[in-house]
Amino acid sequence: MHSEEVSKTQFKARALEIFRQIESSGETVIVTDKGRPAIEVRRYRADQRSPLERLRGSVIELTDPFEPVGEDDWEALS
Repeated sequence: MHSEEVSKTQFKARALEIFRQIESSGETVIVTDKGRPAIEVRRYRADQRSPLERLRGSVIELTDPFEPVGEDDWEALS
């Protein structure tokens, strides 16, 4: 899916037009700040599934699920 990029200044001036474009096309718009992506604007999609249903099938590998996890095993602590 194609994403258009607009600066914050362009977005401010054309916000309603951009919103209508997103609603009709389903494409996303990336709002940039000083040339760098800052915000992604996309059409809202309600997901009525429970959190458990959304996660179903997302585990790639399950090895020793009942083994204790030590502090050295957590990448976030590094």
